[in-house]
Amino acid sequence: MPPTLKDVAERAGVSRAAVSRTFTDGASVSLKMRKKVEKAADELGYSPNALASSLTTGRTKLIGLVSNNFHNPIFLEVFDLFTRGLQDRGLRPLLVNLSDETDPANSVRMLRQYSVDAVVVASSTLPPGFAKAFRDAGVPVVHSFGRYASSPEVHVVGIDNVECGRMAARELIRRGYHDVAFLGGPESATSTQDRFRGFMEELANHPQISVRHSFADAYSFNAGRKEMLARLNDKPAQAYFCGDDVLSIGALSAIADSDLEVPKDIGLIGLNDMEMAGWENIDLTTIHQPIKQIIASSIELIVSMLETPERYPEARLFPCRVVERGTLRPVN
Repeated sequence: MPPTLKDVAERAGVSRAAVSRTFTDGASVSLKMRKKVEKAADELGYSPNALASSLTTGRTKLIGLVSNNFHNPIFLEVFDLFTRGLQDRGLRPLLVNLSDETDPANSVRMLRQYSVDAVVVASSTLPPGFAKAFRDAGVPVVHSFGRYASSPEVHVVGIDNVECGRMAARELIRRGYHDVAFLGGPESATSTQDRFRGFMEELANHPQISVRHSFADAYSFNAGRKEMLARLNDKPAQAYFCGDDVLSIGALSAIADSDLEVPKDIGLIGLNDMEMAGWENIDLTTIHQPIKQIIASSIELIVSMLETPERYPEARLFPCRVVERGTLRPVN
């Protein structure tokens, strides 16, 4: 049998209450007592029971990490950074897949069954109502990669997707393209809407440039490939702003299979700067989203809300930049 709290108390010659206080964050215990208990615990190989601790403190340290875009490789990076970052702060991530979920109330019920202390909604495609539903249920929540609002109802950490659309348009204009297109993710996604809006707003200032648009079924390789193949059946544009990197990589595959070359025949610019974008056989020009900083800031807010649940919601935006590689023609 594994050693128990009672065993540690007997080995240290102290009460069980003293052992419990030693392994309870914030509990009052003298340095001498702490050293005595920790020495006994090390000798016995004792580890405090997290479930028992949660019953005592009312805190599980569980943080719900929910998303709906598991088929996008960028989220392997996102989940890796989130889980390691939360664990480094003594918190335990609970990963939840909401890919088939459309009702925020069901998500709230599911997470409350696990008595999570807080929730991170890590998605640019889930509507703001999902994060708001957790807030309304009294669960501290941060919406990472969420839609910016000047007066947010929940904490939002991400980028200005409208400005990213403008950045992509300016980059295509700078390189002399006069027939361009937007190839976005699902039209219902707020990230798609905002990137498309910024792209079109910038190009409205350049009426000499022809512009068209289309939307893929998902932010996925197959969806990007399928949509680009459909565009290639007609006369394709000179250059495309794809709604994210994985769509761009799908588009690259379609272009290659059509015996066309990038950037000689068609130019591409993506968004995210995921690890794969820099691979030699992809070499994608893209807009860098500072994912590490967004995740670190989200975790900081979660920790702060656990200490101060009534903290007023804020929106934190991080700047993006163009990463030049090999899928757009050089500037004239």
